[in-house]
Amino acid sequence: MIKNDLSNIYNLTKNKKKKNLLKQVKILNKHHFKKSSEYNKIIKSLYPSFEKIDNLEKLPMLPVRLFKSLELKSIKNKNIYKIMYSSGTSGSGLSKIYLDKENAKKQIEVLNKIFSSSITSERLPMLVISKKPEHGNDAFNAQTAAILGFSLFSKKNFYLLDKKNNIDLNEFKNFKKYVKNKPFFIFGFTARVYESLILKLNYQDKIFKNSILIHGGGWKKLDDIKISNREFKKILYKKLKIKKIYNYYGLIEQTGSIFIESPTCGYFHTTKYSDVIIRDENFNVLKKNQKGLIQLISSIPTSYPGHNILTEDLGEIIGEDDCKCGLKGKYFKVYGRIEKAEIRGCSNF
Repeated sequence: MIKNDLSNIYNLTKNKKKKNLLKQVKILNKHHFKKSSEYNKIIKSLYPSFEKIDNLEKLPMLPVRLFKSLELKSIKNKNIYKIMYSSGTSGSGLSKIYLDKENAKKQIEVLNKIFSSSITSERLPMLVISKKPEHGNDAFNAQTAAILGFSLFSKKNFYLLDKKNNIDLNEFKNFKKYVKNKPFFIFGFTARVYESLILKLNYQDKIFKNSILIHGGGWKKLDDIKISNREFKKILYKKLKIKKIYNYYGLIEQTGSIFIESPTCGYFHTTKYSDVIIRDENFNVLKKNQKGLIQLISSIPTSYPGHNILTEDLGEIIGEDDCKCGLKGKYFKVYGRIEKAEIRGCSNF
C-alpha cells in the first residue's frame, strides 16, 4: 500500500511535510472507501465529493467514538491478525481496532523510528509498571498493546506488580540483580507509575538514577489530586532521582503514531507520519493558542479507517516549525478528556 520513508522524522519543511501527508491521506481515503462498507456509507452521506478535496483540514474525519459502535475495518475477516480494544478485553463500549499483518508491521516500524529518534536506539532492560500480560489469543487491550509495543526496545522485561497489583518484591530483587548499575527503561501508564513507584514503593533505591521513564495516558487520576506534569516529574526526581522522563500521547485508534514530549520544551511534536488540528465544538478549525478538540491524522492505518479521527481530548497548538527545542512540525499541549465526552454533531454520523 503506502511506503513510508523511514528517514528523519522531524526535520522536514512545513510545505514538504504537508504535501506528502495530504497525498498519503487522500490515498487512504480512497482505499478505505473501497474496502470498508461502513466507512463507505458514512463518507457517501457526509462527504459526497471527498475525492475533489485538496485540503488536509477539509478531508473526511471520523469521531473516535464510532470505533465503539461500528465494525470499522478495511480487511476481510480471514486476514484479521490482531484485534485491539481501548480498555478491558471485550464487551460493549470499547473501541475495536482490526489489524492485518501488514498494518501491524507498519505500526512497529513507525513506532521504532519515533522512539529511536526521540529517546534512544539502544535496547535496555525494562521495568514494566504492570502485572505480566496474559497471552493466548489475538485480542489486546490498550495497556497490553502498549506494553507489547514498547517491549520492542527492551532487552528483557521485568514486571513490577503481581496479579493483585501489589509490588512483587522478588521480581524487583531479580531486576536489580540483573541491571546492577547499568541504564534501564521504566514503562507504564502515568497513574500506575504514580501509584506504584511513588506511593507503594516505600523506599529510595539508587538504581533509579540510571533509568529512562516512558509513560503516557492516565492523567485523570493525577488531575483529581492536583498533580501536574511538572509536579509529577519533581516528585519522581525527589524520591528516586529519575531525571530522564518522557511523556507520550497516543490513542489505540492510531497505534504506532505516537507523540513524544520533548524534554527541552515540554511540548508534544508531530512527526512526518502525523498532523494535529484543533477544532471548536462546531468543528471549525482553530488557530494556534486556542483550546479545542484534537483531531489526529496519521498515514499508518491501512487495515481500518483510523487515519483521520476527531478525538474527545482537549488540546492547543502552540506553534509550528519555530520551537525552541529545534524540532520541526507543530508542537502542542494536551489538556485531557472533555467533560462527559459529548461532542455536538456526533449523532449525525
